[in-house]
Amino acid sequence: MLVLGIESSCDETGVALYDTGLGLLAHALHTQIAMHAEYGGVVPELASRDHIRRVLPLTRQVLADAQRQLSDINAIAYTEGPGLAGALLVGSGIAHALGVALDIPVLGVHHLEGHLLSPLLSANPPAYPFVALLVSGGHTQLMHVTGVGQYVTLGDTLDDAAGEAFDKTAQLLGLPYPGGAALSKLAENGDATRFKLPRPMLHSGDLNFSFSGLKTAVLTLSQKHPDPADHADIAAAFQLAMTDVLGSKSLAALKAVRCKRLVVAGGVGANRQLRTALDAAIKKIGGSVYFPELAFCTDNGAMIAYAGAMRLREGGGRPAGVFTVRPRWDLETMAAPAHTVQHITPAP
Repeated sequence: MLVLGIESSCDETGVALYDTGLGLLAHALHTQIAMHAEYGGVVPELASRDHIRRVLPLTRQVLADAQRQLSDINAIAYTEGPGLAGALLVGSGIAHALGVALDIPVLGVHHLEGHLLSPLLSANPPAYPFVALLVSGGHTQLMHVTGVGQYVTLGDTLDDAAGEAFDKTAQLLGLPYPGGAALSKLAENGDATRFKLPRPMLHSGDLNFSFSGLKTAVLTLSQKHPDPADHADIAAAFQLAMTDVLGSKSLAALKAVRCKRLVVAGGVGANRQLRTALDAAIKKIGGSVYFPELAFCTDNGAMIAYAGAMRLREGGGRPAGVFTVRPRWDLETMAAPAHTVQHITPAP
């Protein structure tokens, strides 16, 4: 089965072709970072208009790269949510228009499920079951994954997600958009031990996260040390605190479900220090940690094509022409026969 995947949830337009027999054939991505940088963040209306300009040329590019024709496509997967309503409508509209024209099924994919399954696109994919740490701009979650659509929520963020905290901290330090990547680069030249920052909820007794207090602590610290020469040390201290919390909670989650495979997905999963720290920590317990390829850490069409293909293989999908988008869509509410949800606290 050949599946076309379309991602348009926020500020990246991604298109990909995934073959269930041959794997990922081609993918292409356009990022809107340069356009939104002028405004210091994503402007939803501009994002939607840019998706309209990009999605069809990217589709043609992917088909050419894969040496396939539109008529070869058996199904289309698109990001149904969560995300920006206008941006989601672009991908949904294109997917259903093509579905009607080609008379093939269309499937709306949950954006976070795409991220969660993205490490399975790598040359060394993890086996089920595993614990997934989803770390992105809007989400920080720990999930126990036993199969496609079989997810148990272990922990969730109570306020700012990890990526959001990175971006807001970067803004406090006067760094350009997108802040998270700029902060990580600045931290490479800093002394992480010079300043002491809190580790929110590190000893909370559960697997939830909270990073608003860490962001506030950075604000106070930056006001006490306004000299830009101190910013690299502040950035390094922040990154170390974030890494300590994410690493500790991930280890606790593995212990809670008696598992030794950790999957890290989402934009923050590209952070070099986080990767190094988690790899070292998991090796100490005799486990393995899996990361998506760097190209698939950010939003992309490949993860949507793959997730859609897995869902379609199990009988998902619907006729083209009846479409919705879900700007707010909890992963826990997905309608899937094997889907179960519960909350688990760490083992004593």
